[in-house]
Amino acid sequence: MDIFLIRLLQFMLAIGLLVLLHEGGHFFFAKLFGVKVDKFYLFFDPSIWKWDGSLFKWKPKNSDTQYGIGWLPLGGYCKIAGMIDESFDTEQMKQPEQPWEFRAKPAWQRLLIMIGGVLVNFLLALFIYSMILFHWGETYIPVKDMTLGMKFNAEAKALGFQDGDILVGTEKGEFKEFSADLYRDLSEAKRADIIRDGKAMSLQLPGDINLLGMLKAEPSFVRPLIPAEIDSVMADTPAASIGLQKGDRIVAINNKSVDSYNEFTDQLGILEDMMTAAKTPGDSLKIRTTTIVYARGERQDTASVVLTPELKLGFFVKSITGLYEPITKEYGFFESFPAGIKYGWNVLAGYVGDMKYVFTADGAKSLGGFGAIGSLFPPMWDWYLFWKMTAFLSIILAFMNILPIPALDGGHVLFLLYEMITRRKPSETFMIRAEYVGFGILILLMVVANLNDILRWLGYM
Repeated sequence: MDIFLIRLLQFMLAIGLLVLLHEGGHFFFAKLFGVKVDKFYLFFDPSIWKWDGSLFKWKPKNSDTQYGIGWLPLGGYCKIAGMIDESFDTEQMKQPEQPWEFRAKPAWQRLLIMIGGVLVNFLLALFIYSMILFHWGETYIPVKDMTLGMKFNAEAKALGFQDGDILVGTEKGEFKEFSADLYRDLSEAKRADIIRDGKAMSLQLPGDINLLGMLKAEPSFVRPLIPAEIDSVMADTPAASIGLQKGDRIVAINNKSVDSYNEFTDQLGILEDMMTAAKTPGDSLKIRTTTIVYARGERQDTASVVLTPELKLGFFVKSITGLYEPITKEYGFFESFPAGIKYGWNVLAGYVGDMKYVFTADGAKSLGGFGAIGSLFPPMWDWYLFWKMTAFLSIILAFMNILPIPALDGGHVLFLLYEMITRRKPSETFMIRAEYVGFGILILLMVVANLNDILRWLGYM
């Protein structure tokens, strides 16, 4: 429960900040061009019976704008006078046009008002990334320094990779760190540069490996090889009961040889799949009863042990940062801005490039709602990870809002560009209908994404 609350608080803080600043971008340009803003709300406030839906509202003296917080935490809105938006306020549009209304302003001013939110979110992400680099620097382990090499799955081995290969780069350049960018580069590469048994060599790749398949594969397409050498043993666990000690190496489990901790966890994954078919406590106990072969120096011993209900043995191995020395690159205040802009642009480019997978069956299943987004935050409060995740969400919010879907900023921008090119305004009837269609699409996407969360939680996906 504590982990859930910590993640929920981080999620609500990040989303609240991003929504306020996004709507603030619309608000700024509206006020700049003398457009009246009727309401400025965090979260939506659909009325319920005689209640107007506001948890809090305030209208300053001599102000046209009512500020408030709604009860439905699905975003926020800035209700601009004389504009057809998600409020579907058609009564106002039936009145004579006023000079302080959105519809009375030149198209270029209306365009800036509409892109104001996206612009703020994008600039905010670049600023946050810059400040992260300035405050914490950039800490990572160069892939080429991972001298134990990588562990590959069957698909990767079919392409010529071997366990223990040290990845260096592709024709695009040298790998920096082990991240999604490495997977992305490999998926698009026609050549992979590696070091095998101390010798540099290259492998030919097809250039169109399915990235989503690489990321979702079990075991993973590639991951850093971690030795199956015990670093510490937890008290009162199966590992402690059979006398495992620091420095022991796991050699086999259930007569299956393992050459790394990666392979050991793969075997536990097989047992986990078997547990889903267990019908009785006896079936479960039988699956959890395993035979472990471990080496201590030159001697090997065999032990029978019952794993925990979570299929844990109860030991730790060295993490990646324990196996290799990370390097930290520090940035001065002014150096951090070009570095942050480059970092943010790469994040955006990668996200946009991956959007093509959304239109596949696996991609649709990978969509996530509020639960999936919330789970991306760390289980403990960590300001570095919080701000990094907030910047990422800000980029996503900017990109998603600029998509040419009616009811989103991008839909309004599309119609404004049409007007600027043709010198003709779309009719109000068309705009209202388009808004309904766009709103329906958004609701459908939200339902699918959150339904995927529920199905994953129930174990059906």
